[in-house]
Amino acid sequence: MSSQEDPKDTDAELEAFRRQWRQEVLSRNKQSASEQSTSTSHHKHSHSHKHPHQPSSAPKPKPHQHHHHEHNDHDEVADQIHYDLTDKEAHLRLNAPDHARDILKKEPGTALEHYEKAVEKETMGSLGDSVALYRTAFKMDDTVHEKYKNKHFPPSAFPPKPKAPAQQLNPSNASQTVPGTAHHSSQAVPPTLTELIDQFSHLSIPGAPAPTDADPSPPCPIAELPGEILSDILTWTAVNDLGSLAKVSLVCKRFAYLVMTDEAIWKRVAQGPEFGFGGMHYNYVCNLKGEPLEPELEDDTAYLSEGQDQDSESEGQLMPPARPSKTNPEIDNALLHSLYSSSWRQMFRSRPRLRFNGCYISTVNYQRPGATNTSSSTWGTPILIVTYFRYLRFFRDGTCISLLTTTEPIDVVHHLTKENMRSYASGSLLPNSVMKDALRGRWRLSGPGNDPASEIEGDVHIETDGVIPKYMWKMQFGLGSRAKKSAGGNKLSWKGFWSYNRLTDDWGEFGLKNDKAFLFSRVRGYGMGY
Repeated sequence: MSSQEDPKDTDAELEAFRRQWRQEVLSRNKQSASEQSTSTSHHKHSHSHKHPHQPSSAPKPKPHQHHHHEHNDHDEVADQIHYDLTDKEAHLRLNAPDHARDILKKEPGTALEHYEKAVEKETMGSLGDSVALYRTAFKMDDTVHEKYKNKHFPPSAFPPKPKAPAQQLNPSNASQTVPGTAHHSSQAVPPTLTELIDQFSHLSIPGAPAPTDADPSPPCPIAELPGEILSDILTWTAVNDLGSLAKVSLVCKRFAYLVMTDEAIWKRVAQGPEFGFGGMHYNYVCNLKGEPLEPELEDDTAYLSEGQDQDSESEGQLMPPARPSKTNPEIDNALLHSLYSSSWRQMFRSRPRLRFNGCYISTVNYQRPGATNTSSSTWGTPILIVTYFRYLRFFRDGTCISLLTTTEPIDVVHHLTKENMRSYASGSLLPNSVMKDALRGRWRLSGPGNDPASEIEGDVHIETDGVIPKYMWKMQFGLGSRAKKSAGGNKLSWKGFWSYNRLTDDWGEFGLKNDKAFLFSRVRGYGMGY
C-alpha cells in the first residue's frame, strides 16, 4: 500500500469503527448481560476478519478523537438507564433476594402503619387479622382514622360540587302537589345526611324479587304511580297517623327520600289541626268548666266572672275585641323563613307544640326522715322514700285534666277522660276511683297574638280548679324536647306554680323543690286525640 492511500484507508477505518460502536451501544440496551458479552466477542472476531490485509505500519486512530466519540455516545444512552432503582416486583419472584423478601415481613411500627396494614388485610379477606390490627392502631392513636383519610383521601383530591342557584332551592310560588326538586329543601340537614339524600334522589321503588331464577319478577304497581299521586298518598298517611309515616320511610330508599325531602307533606302536617299548629291555642278559648268564653269578656279575667252576674254598667261598655287564638299562614311563613331555614319539616320538629295522643307524666321521688318509735330499741332513724305522680292530659278544645296521686300510671292513664270527670261531678261511683282527685282546667301556648316582650314562644300556661272552690291554681311550663335529636313537644319543665284566692284576690307561690319535669307518653287507647 502506497503512502497516498494511507490517509484514505485510515478515514474509512475510523468511519467503520464509529458505525460499529454505535450499533454495539444500541444493542447493549436491548440485550441482557450475557447477550452483551456474546455480542462483544462476536464483534471483535468479525472485526479481525474484516480487515485481514491491514498492514502493521498503518497509523492508529488518534486517541483523543476516539475517546471523544466514545464518551458522547455512551453519555447519550446512559442518561436513559437507571440501574440504582429497586425492582418493586422482586419479592414476588421465587428466586428473590433476601432483602426483597424482608419487605413483606416488616412489622408496622406506628399507628398509621397498623391501620394501613389492617385495611390491606381486610381487602384480602383476613378479617380476624384486620380486626386485631385495627384495635392496635386505635390503642396507639384514637385519631388514626382521620390521619389515614387525610393521607389517602385528602379533600383536595375531590372536586367541589357545583352549587345550585338560590332560586331553585325552595321557591315560594311552587305548587304543593308536584314533588319536584324545588320542594326538596335540605338546608337544615347536616352535610353528611345531605350527601346520603343526594344518593337516594335518582332511585326508584324496587319490586319484590322473583321466586326463582327462571321466573320473571312480579309487577310492582306502586312503582308506576306518578310522583304527584305518591306524594298525596304519603300526605294522607301522615295526617292519619304520623308514626306510620316514619314506618313507611323504612320500606325502601325511595320512600325515605320522599319522606325526608318532600316539603308538601310536611307543610300539610305542620299547618293541619291533627298534629300541627292548626290545633294549638295561643289564647284561652274556654273557662275552667270547659264552656266557651263569651266574646265580650277578656281572657285574663274570665276565671273571675265564672258563676257571677255581670254589672249593668259593664254590659254597656265596649270591650276590646278578643285576640285570635289560632296561628295564621302569615305568621307561619314569617317564622318559617326567619327561624327554621325555610323547611316545614324543621319547623314541625322544632317549633313548640303540645301532643294530644297521650299524657304527660311527672314521677317525683324524695326522701324524708320518719318518726322514731319510742318502744323500739334501735338507735337509727328510719328514712321514708316518698313517691307520687302528676298527670296532665290536654284536649284539642282547650281543656285539660290535672291529677296528683300515688297510683301507678298503668292504673291511671286509661281513666283520664272527660267522661270520668263528669261522672264524678254527678256523684256516680265507678271502679276508677283514682279520678276523684282529678282537677279540670284549661290551657294555652305563648306565641303569635301575645305580647312578645312579656312572653316567649314555647311556654305553656295552665289554669285549674283548686282543692276547694275558692282557690284556683296556675302553672307555667317550658315546652321542649327530652333529647337533642328527638322531635319537640315531649317535655314540660316547671317555670312556676301559683295559687289564687278568689275571695281575697291574693296570689301565693308554691315551692318546686322536689317536683320533676313532665315527660310525654303515648297512650294507644286515646287514638289520635280527636
